[in-house]
Amino acid sequence: MSSLKQNAEQTYAEAIYSCMNFAMESTSDSILIGQGIGDFKGIFGTTTGLLEKYGKQRVIETPIAEEMMTGFALGASLNGLYPIMTHIRADFSFVAMNQIINLFAKYQYMFGGQFKPAGLIRMIVGRSWGQGAQHAQSPQSLFSHVPGIRVIMPHSANSVIENYKHEIENRNRLVISFEHRNLYDINFKLELNHGNYLNGSTVQRAGKDLTIVATSIMVLESLRAAQFMEENYGLNAEVIDMTSTSHPDKKLIFESVSKTGRLIVADTSWAPYGVGAEVSRIICEKNPSVLKSPIQTVGMEQTPCPTGKTLEDMFYPSVRTLVKSALEVCGKNVEKLPEGESYRDFYRKFKGPF
Repeated sequence: MSSLKQNAEQTYAEAIYSCMNFAMESTSDSILIGQGIGDFKGIFGTTTGLLEKYGKQRVIETPIAEEMMTGFALGASLNGLYPIMTHIRADFSFVAMNQIINLFAKYQYMFGGQFKPAGLIRMIVGRSWGQGAQHAQSPQSLFSHVPGIRVIMPHSANSVIENYKHEIENRNRLVISFEHRNLYDINFKLELNHGNYLNGSTVQRAGKDLTIVATSIMVLESLRAAQFMEENYGLNAEVIDMTSTSHPDKKLIFESVSKTGRLIVADTSWAPYGVGAEVSRIICEKNPSVLKSPIQTVGMEQTPCPTGKTLEDMFYPSVRTLVKSALEVCGKNVEKLPEGESYRDFYRKFKGPF
């Protein structure tokens, strides 16, 4: 981490790799666990070479047994180690729900704080090709509902570095991080040591006509939508990155909506009972009279993910979806929409294997 330079460029995957290496290098108590962690592709390049560098006692390739590997991580934490575990698809964590929700998250409450297991669980979300219904879910709102878990969705290399480094150094809680697979190859300019992303929410673009609260890759889509609307409709949108879905900066979000009077929540999952519902609750419990128009939520279509690419393009939200919703919230007629590809195609071509 010490080799990182201000204003240098680094991809999302390189930022994660630097944090994994930092964890292993800075203390002998850190271990890496997961399926494919020692594979030559190293989970999108985020763990490549670490098995050879630190050995199989600390970089642990597991069989396809999610409940076992999560229980192993919990046991390791209770015995003084700091586990960083990766579920190569967030869907696979459903097999380990008992370990995560009933045990890992609750130990500190059940034993009066005598045991406080800490660890970082990386879960990969986002579209690729032909994933289908059981490999395309984004369950951040589910885990955010559970006390004892901090849920984050870093959208940039800066957010990854600030959050992962903080957790690795402090080691005092269970953190689940959702990494979007379409972010891994994107380059970001590093602006380090600001601590902005530790607050749960940050303003990525200031505006006065509309607030867009977004998660993960939808932050980038929201920034694209905001630029398009300013250039084509004269609308000035404020974009807020909801870095933590479990612990957002409620004050920041409410102050933004109080200023603009309009709100869209753009998430990577289904809208019902989700992140959009929680952000709406923040506004409605505080003072719903600040709203000039009804809230809009943008997310996946309310159906399991289809396998075919054409239907996938309709299933996932995009910059076009965002612009349509924004124009409706602002009372504008749709005269022009962004052209181009879905965000999967716009940001990168998926390379697999996971």
